[in-house]
Amino acid sequence: MTENLDRFWPKWPLPPPGETILDILEEKNWTQAEFAARAGYTTKHVSQLVRGRVAVTEDTALRLERVLGASAEFWMSREAKYREAIARAEENERLENETGWLKELPLSEMIKFEWIEKCSGKIEQVSECLKYFGVASVSAWRLKYPLPSQLAAFRSSEKFEKKPGAVAAWLRRGEQIAEGHPCKRYDRQGFIAKLRTFRELTNEVEPEVFVPRLINACAEVGVVVVFEPAPRGCPMTGATRWLTPDKALIMLSLRHKRNDHLWFGFFHEAAHILFHGKRMLFLEINGGMRDKHEREADDFAANFLIPKEEAKTLCDLPRTRSAVEAFAQEIGVASGIVVGRMQHEGYLPMSHLNGLKVSYRWRTERS
Repeated sequence: MTENLDRFWPKWPLPPPGETILDILEEKNWTQAEFAARAGYTTKHVSQLVRGRVAVTEDTALRLERVLGASAEFWMSREAKYREAIARAEENERLENETGWLKELPLSEMIKFEWIEKCSGKIEQVSECLKYFGVASVSAWRLKYPLPSQLAAFRSSEKFEKKPGAVAAWLRRGEQIAEGHPCKRYDRQGFIAKLRTFRELTNEVEPEVFVPRLINACAEVGVVVVFEPAPRGCPMTGATRWLTPDKALIMLSLRHKRNDHLWFGFFHEAAHILFHGKRMLFLEINGGMRDKHEREADDFAANFLIPKEEAKTLCDLPRTRSAVEAFAQEIGVASGIVVGRMQHEGYLPMSHLNGLKVSYRWRTERS
């Protein structure tokens, strides 16, 4: 019975412990005055007690145990459940007025991605979403997650639908994963050393191989890497933020689902960690404003993957599969990255040699 009560909370509060007191008094054929005299209370206090106007304290519970026979634990539990029922009834009333908030969230995809559970009622769904964000109320959520709509890059792009609630949901998912992921203290020199090894890792085509290697290696130097699909309304390719002074987070949405974009995005976010301070949140959005920090991160990623001296020869590289593969093997990166760079520089049409790029899909997209 207790288990069922824990799962079912009516909109009306449970009756106060005073009703049980009255039932026992009726069985004993005692008046409230008689009970007051036996318990050492005034009749006024007893009247307030049976109406739930005053709480059953530890002292009261002991008196009830001696006078009425049930244990003090019983009376304390009865009081706790009553007060909790009142609090939940008041909470349900408040949540009922906040169900409109659900329209601001990518609810169907949050359920599809298994970030939250699907609930039968709107009040329960609001409560589930508040738990997801780790906040007590919608007003607290608005204070905790106000940033995306204020960022210049977020506002400037008109190409994609943008919803702050969707961005907040995606960012929160990164927080959740990072909270549970073992991670050492940030080591800048160690991170730079790891980045050098990742150029070779770009040649690994299987996500089941390179993703855990990338994640584990970065965690050893204080950087949590999270791959998570972005819901509709969150046109982000990546994000970088510091969770603590010793723990950074890189999020990648795999929006373009190709290895050239994936690795360029990763090294771009790595540049934010290395050079751009610990108090900033960086959100990468297609068509967004490219400020000084974004341009610096772009340059770092491009030059780290294909160093400047080697990049100078791309304009003269034959536009053939064999030539691109040979060049990529010589500098030690994936062929798709070379194709993407040549296309970006205008040395190769966007329609050419895309077969050298590796494509990915999320598990939720697979049949």
